[in-house]
Amino acid sequence: MRTLKVALLGCGVVGAEVARHLALHQDDLTARIGARVELVGIAVRRPDRLRPGVPEDLVSTDAAALVARGDLDVVVEAIGGIETAGALIRSAIGHGASVVSANKALIAAQGAELHRAAREAGTDLFYEAAVGGAIPLLRPLRESLAGDRVNRVIGIVNGTTNFILDKMDSTGEEYEAALKEATTLGYAEADPTADVEGHDAAAKATILAGLAFNTRVTTDQVFVEGITGVTAADMAGARAMGSVVKLLAICERHPDGESVTVRVHPAMIPREHPLASVRGAYNAVLVEADAAGRLMFYGPGAGGAPTASSVLGDLVGACRNRLAGTAGSGDAVYRELPVRPMGEVVTSRHIELDVEERPGVLAAVAAVFAEHGVSVDTVRQHRGSTGTSLTVVTHRATDAALAATVEAVAGLSQVRAVTSTMRVESR
Repeated sequence: MRTLKVALLGCGVVGAEVARHLALHQDDLTARIGARVELVGIAVRRPDRLRPGVPEDLVSTDAAALVARGDLDVVVEAIGGIETAGALIRSAIGHGASVVSANKALIAAQGAELHRAAREAGTDLFYEAAVGGAIPLLRPLRESLAGDRVNRVIGIVNGTTNFILDKMDSTGEEYEAALKEATTLGYAEADPTADVEGHDAAAKATILAGLAFNTRVTTDQVFVEGITGVTAADMAGARAMGSVVKLLAICERHPDGESVTVRVHPAMIPREHPLASVRGAYNAVLVEADAAGRLMFYGPGAGGAPTASSVLGDLVGACRNRLAGTAGSGDAVYRELPVRPMGEVVTSRHIELDVEERPGVLAAVAAVFAEHGVSVDTVRQHRGSTGTSLTVVTHRATDAALAATVEAVAGLSQVRAVTSTMRVESR
């Protein structure tokens, strides 16, 4: 029986799980692939670090030499980052190896280049683990829905921010307190910027949009707004209207069919929405297609074992193709649809105003909305011990019109402050 040689780049949380599962499930993998898989090298930055269950004799610090061996069948990249990882993957492909990666930032930034290199070399580039951890998501978009027309992908694709927002919703805590708990429990990194500012979700949205709409999307075309500005008042406002706040990645085909929008931002969604019940650090994605209708993908979106599950699934696919002397479907992009700016996105807003208690306030606010062509859905007035507040929920309008309306309302003499403003997604 033929033996397929595999190298592993990185042996952190994900890489170590991949190495352990390769050893633990060797017989099953052999039966599924039709050949034995042998891990022949592991490149790491810190060779002295303890890695229980990982063969020490395979550990090396020379990643460049490992990927350039010339006898590798598959290279698994689990080091993260862009420049170093990208150079190593290009070298691996250039030396004839297929590549499996869990690196969403790299695929979002250099996916086109890496796909081109793999196509020219006749090898595979797989990255199911780059979005959604253990959730089988990218392959269904690429293959199962290849005969359908996907119109919308909306989801929770970052477990850290979902944990924080869920904690704020359930306890009434402010953002900083919820972030501190997430850090203590290991859900948030020491530097959580990529998560809480939305950059991690934006990289994943880039990949999802490319597969869903078969068009190239770059990270600089994605509108990104993180959760650092979300307050307990926002959460209270959402609860009052029967909603919950989630950080959403939304990829939509414009009604004209010839352009798309891609955005990441916090939004209020009704509590009966399928994504509203996604708790803790879990991920979930809704895909809407012409023939298939609405499809829901749900599961753990991060962690060593869940991510390793997706990596190993890709490894099996790459190994099977290797035995067959073929490669997979490759890059899904064949169109160049323009990405519309956020200002042209049609959505609605929940706006809370701290106003003076005197006649004519509501009329003045309504006049500003009318001037900007924004229709009001509901208005609620509340008199409290600290003053009077107005809560306005708009009908759908362009984001630019809604932003201009909020700015104009904030300038009214009768409005002391805009205490909360957040987009609302009702579907």
